[in-house]
Amino acid sequence: MIDPALAFQTAVRSALINAPEVVALVPAGNIRAGSVRSERLPSVVLGDARTEFLGCAAGSQRLARVFLTLHIRAQEDGADTARQIGAAVHGALEFGPQDTPELMMDEWQQPRVVWLRDPKPELSLTHGVMTLEAVVRWRV
Repeated sequence: MIDPALAFQTAVRSALINAPEVVALVPAGNIRAGSVRSERLPSVVLGDARTEFLGCAAGSQRLARVFLTLHIRAQEDGADTARQIGAAVHGALEFGPQDTPELMMDEWQQPRVVWLRDPKPELSLTHGVMTLEAVVRWRV
């Protein structure tokens, strides 16, 4: 694995689409990686990822701190719907995504979120930006 951010992103998406409280509010197809501005609402878009390589561990393993930004968007009911989605996403990720065959989570920071209003009030669109952070380990 060259960059663990993709494997981390996959583990996060898996946690979200397997959480009934999340998919009750956001269709699984709208929980995706891609461009930040989504035309399909409501949505959770897995956006910017950043990796800080931390070094080596025993047994040909590598460590890195990964950061991922989730963009939560909803239009109907404005802030209420978006905040319900944010709460469901937080609940699904409260203890981090599950380890995968290729990536183990060694440390997990609680998600942080900031809520923003769309600059076009007529859209009644609410945008939440949630940041995720974990130290991950993988074998080379």
